[in-house]
Amino acid sequence: MDGAVTAREEGLASERDFYRRLLDLGSQDELEPLLDEALALIVEVTGATTAYLELYDDTTSQPRYWKGFRLSDRDVASIRASISGGIISRAISEGRTIETPSASLDERFADLGSVRQHEIQAVLCAPVGVQPPIGAIYLQGRAKPGTFTAVDRERAELFARQLAPLAARLVHRAEHDGVDHTREVRERLRCPEIVGRSKALAQLLHEAANVAHLEVDVLITGPSGTGKSMLARVIAENSPRRDGPFVELNCAAIPETLIESELFGAERGAHSTATRRVTGKVAAAQGGTLFLDEVGELSAGAQAKLLQLLETREYHPLGSATTIHADVRIVSATNANLEERVAAKQFREDLFYRLHVMPLDVPGLEARRADIPELVEQFVAEACKRHKLTSLAVSPRALAACQDAAWPGHTRQLKNAIEAAVIRANGEKSPTLNEHHVFPKVARGEAGPHTLQLATRQFQRRYVLEALEKNGWRVAETARELDLARSHLYNLINDFELRRDDPGANDVKEGVRGGARDKARDKDKGSG
Repeated sequence: MDGAVTAREEGLASERDFYRRLLDLGSQDELEPLLDEALALIVEVTGATTAYLELYDDTTSQPRYWKGFRLSDRDVASIRASISGGIISRAISEGRTIETPSASLDERFADLGSVRQHEIQAVLCAPVGVQPPIGAIYLQGRAKPGTFTAVDRERAELFARQLAPLAARLVHRAEHDGVDHTREVRERLRCPEIVGRSKALAQLLHEAANVAHLEVDVLITGPSGTGKSMLARVIAENSPRRDGPFVELNCAAIPETLIESELFGAERGAHSTATRRVTGKVAAAQGGTLFLDEVGELSAGAQAKLLQLLETREYHPLGSATTIHADVRIVSATNANLEERVAAKQFREDLFYRLHVMPLDVPGLEARRADIPELVEQFVAEACKRHKLTSLAVSPRALAACQDAAWPGHTRQLKNAIEAAVIRANGEKSPTLNEHHVFPKVARGEAGPHTLQLATRQFQRRYVLEALEKNGWRVAETARELDLARSHLYNLINDFELRRDDPGANDVKEGVRGGARDKARDKDKGSG
């Protein structure tokens, strides 16, 4: 009796330990350690001699990640050649656990080449995730005689369910992260506030890193809303003047009559509004960096004085005959085409060439589409924090839609759109920011799609929805009709956020029913 109690207690302790270690997998923040720990756990609790895990993404029918238990790359390659891909494929396509005491004697698998060649015996293969699975855990062979038990199967399935969301999150991050083209330059240029890792951004940061430490004036060009002022701050913070002031002047926001006094200062009475002595931005930036935004909007008089400042590092406040030495570095920015303005006699040619020594051109979002998902995530987090709202996840569909959309206002427009989307999602008490939160007019059919990609997605969404409704949401029949793998159809259902009560589904149903009635009438007429 005592032996039975002890065995039961040991079994309960083992089960508790298994659950605890399953939960501990959630603490992993990197894919490789997660797979290592997961495989070690499932081998220990099932007694399998071979454990192999495959994970897929949405872009290919081939496994994107695979891992064997305590094996070298060569060992894993050997195992991949010896395991039955057919069994794994079946577990994933059918979305259920495949189990056999002997694959070699099982009529379902006996004809598979890998089974015949390697005489595969006991196999337990559980899909990781549902609708569709994102992979499979494949267990082969037993350290002890016999087949896998019901407890082994139960634990393997529980293991696969618990692993699915963790693996999906880390696979998504790995795919989302991709190659960080900016990693090398970020080691020598401090710019944590600049989000992205695209080639276009990396090239810009390399150019900024090359000039940041030099005492050379810089002209930053690029469309409005691309982050020119942020880049100017990065240059200042990575320069020998990082401890000095950073003073910004928006030349377009100051009336033409006041721009010179704002820039160079003015003595009392120098002009009608100078009721006291005014310290200019050049003086305020002494020992640091002066950032002139929208420099193309300077008046002719201010342009002449700026040219003198750039050439001599000296200036005169308005109403003063005293020459003041300026110990400043000047970084300018404009969204105007200064060459065209020079040709139109609207901007001094000599000043243009003096500013244009080290130009940096900030790319628009159309050249940085790979950075958009990361920017969206960043803007969502910032908006939630700023408005003291609950944190939101961002659906893959919303990220894809944002990446495909046109953003003529570039980063500024995207940031404002995401802030509005966060507020809409909060109003719906949604834990997830979805596509219709970002593009409400498109979702309601009030506006056309932003791009050809969005138009294509919308057509695909309607087409898949119609096919599902026509077949009564029977996925297997719909997949056959569309000539798709069932797992691919599940991916489309999730990607397009299709539901049985989807808006427009009733119209589709009525269209299908109407078509059926028409066919029935035609048939009756023909038989009459």
